[in-house]
Amino acid sequence: MVKKIPIVVAYALILLLLSPLISPALAATTEEMIAAAQTSADTGFMLMCSALVLLMTPGLAFFYGGFVRDRNILNTLMMSFLLMGIVGVTWVLWGYSLSFAPGTPFIGGLQWLGLNNVSATMEVTDYLKGSAPEEIVSYSATIPHQTFMIYQAMFAIITPALISGAIVERVSFRAYALFVLIWSTFIYCPLAHMVWAKGGFLGLYGGIGALDFAGGTVVHISSGISALVAAIVIGPRKTYPTQLASPHNVPFILLGAGLLWFGWFGFNAGSALASGSLSTVAFVTTNTAAAAAALTWLILEKVLRGKPTAVGVATGAVAGLVGITPAAGFVTPIGAILIGSITAVCCFFAISVKHKLQIDDTLDTFPVHGVGGTVGAILAGVFATKTVNSAIVGEGFNHEGLLFGNPSQLLTQIIAVVIAYIFAGVGTFVILKVLDATVGLRLSAEEEYQGMDIHEHGEEGYGEEFAGGISIKQNS
Repeated sequence: MVKKIPIVVAYALILLLLSPLISPALAATTEEMIAAAQTSADTGFMLMCSALVLLMTPGLAFFYGGFVRDRNILNTLMMSFLLMGIVGVTWVLWGYSLSFAPGTPFIGGLQWLGLNNVSATMEVTDYLKGSAPEEIVSYSATIPHQTFMIYQAMFAIITPALISGAIVERVSFRAYALFVLIWSTFIYCPLAHMVWAKGGFLGLYGGIGALDFAGGTVVHISSGISALVAAIVIGPRKTYPTQLASPHNVPFILLGAGLLWFGWFGFNAGSALASGSLSTVAFVTTNTAAAAAALTWLILEKVLRGKPTAVGVATGAVAGLVGITPAAGFVTPIGAILIGSITAVCCFFAISVKHKLQIDDTLDTFPVHGVGGTVGAILAGVFATKTVNSAIVGEGFNHEGLLFGNPSQLLTQIIAVVIAYIFAGVGTFVILKVLDATVGLRLSAEEEYQGMDIHEHGEEGYGEEFAGGISIKQNS
């Protein structure tokens, strides 16, 4: 009599016989699960980075707000918060399409107006990679298209807000609102397309090959040179340079600088468009450059002026963050230290030159963002290395820096900087002249002396009660 086969052994034999059929299905399922998990991780990371970048705009508001007179604090804060409203809408309606939709080498098309065909489920991979070989793409880009869109929106919000630092305490709020609306459309969008969009004139894939990891040309140079032009066209404050006031709230300056430093991790690390080794590199270089620049600034103040200041450490940190932005995903931590320190030195002395020229760039927007962005963009062409980002070298192209045997990249960086200067500077001049001839740019001398808060907003920042927009002094 034949013994019965135990049920466990029977199941084992069945699985063994079916394993050639089951194994590929299990492998495919595993690969799909891993890919889905990576997409979820990257999407969560990018949404968090988007929130960090948005936080930088209120951070900028407090950083700028601490410098101005107390009667202008609310107006200065509003000049940053306004951009969260204006660009938050226009980016959806037309800004994203003009910046990233397929078009010419200089401007995007109109096919994504109102986010038409920009899905929350469709991956952005195919569009970003375009026809570029897989090996030269420096990020996985598995995120949904709308995730990429909203991340880029935060860059578009803060960039024109930076310009406000050069023209605070004298510009009509109506004129400023019209200016940033026009500037963000006709200056920021074309530059973003030229540097970051597929086939853009200045970019890595289809362009001249300029390195700009997170916005040296697009954000800092464009806003910096525009700020300088605006300060010259609009003219100085009525109290400049004979009645200069000290910053009214230094703790606000430190708070703003801290928020900017914190948000900058989303700004630079998020530009990898995925959580992984490249975002880690950008995170590390960002912090390292900011720390090196802050220390360098304090040393310069101690040696040359006798005392290290709170305003100095805040300004130095921001300068270092600006300088590392174009290079964050291309350089080593040692390169980041050098970039941070060199940028701090250049910005420190640029502020002194600005004062000697008596240009009323009120909060040093050009010396910090314009000069810092320029230095960082150029130094990216010195310190960039494929050991950090292998995507910059491949068959038929080499974008390593001068120190790694490629002097041509330094020339490419300089060309991109010059183009950004000319485009943003000339464009800003034209916009300002048109606005001045139509709505006027600045307040009267009397209104300026009265203060921007009362005249433009009907309220004050400190020690007041309000009724129907009329300020009523509290009884002591």
